[in-house]
Amino acid sequence: MRLHELNCGTLRPPGGRLVCRVLLLEVGARLVLVDAGFGRADVTDPRRLGPMRWLLGAALDPAETAHAQITERGLDPSAVSDVVLTHGDLDHAGGIADFPQARVHLLAAEHAAITGPRGHRERLRYRSEHWAHDPRLVLHRPGRGTLLGLPGAVDLSDVAPGMHLVPLPGHTAGHAGVALPDPTGGWLLHAGDAAHSARTLSPTTVRSDSTGESHGRAAGPFASVAGLLRDAGIAARQAVLAQDVPLLRSTQRRLLALRSREPSVRLTTSHDAAAERPVDPALGTVHAPPRRLML
Repeated sequence: MRLHELNCGTLRPPGGRLVCRVLLLEVGARLVLVDAGFGRADVTDPRRLGPMRWLLGAALDPAETAHAQITERGLDPSAVSDVVLTHGDLDHAGGIADFPQARVHLLAAEHAAITGPRGHRERLRYRSEHWAHDPRLVLHRPGRGTLLGLPGAVDLSDVAPGMHLVPLPGHTAGHAGVALPDPTGGWLLHAGDAAHSARTLSPTTVRSDSTGESHGRAAGPFASVAGLLRDAGIAARQAVLAQDVPLLRSTQRRLLALRSREPSVRLTTSHDAAAERPVDPALGTVHAPPRRLML
């Protein structure tokens, strides 16, 4: 199994520059996506995204769509058999229509929120246009087991070897992470929007949760000030976008505890413009930095 990391949507919201991190897996002759970023129709007609496109500052570059990047790598977009969504936000699900043959996996609670939005925030974040092609949905309820100490894990080994969908609620009602094993016995955990920066889940740096409360320490006075300002911006953005802020805080505490007790877990998030650390090519994977990620 080979893994590519893509940026399927550069974002420029107030106070920062973000990416939309999508994982592309080569599983034999099949391709599997974790999230789908913006789609080709979103680029052609940004009105499909509604007012949120202004808040997110979406660049909408056609070369950044998953379809274009799969083709650029010499792969066939029609070989995408499955798309596993961390959640249904417009910057994560917009590209599913570019792969009509694929099964689309998500938690049942997220699908319920998409089809029956409650309140202004959910009506803005989910776009009916992204689901109008009648995708081949596979809805999952939380499992009975745990993975890495996280409850409710759903085994998706039929999609990719060892893959699990893990509930990480708070950002949205049915938000989840996607865990993949590596041959050394460790794990790669794509935590979606459970945090907008892996740095905020590090016990060794200044950490701000969704309330802006800081924890830990930084390397020095200047680093501390810069870190506090950066983390305060991340915290504010997370709080504005979270469906349930206390639940998001609880999820972030669980992820922080996971990182403390399981150093072999490599954590990545959807929008952090600096990957925590590259996926090791020696593990049979390919780390291709998202387009313009390091600008």
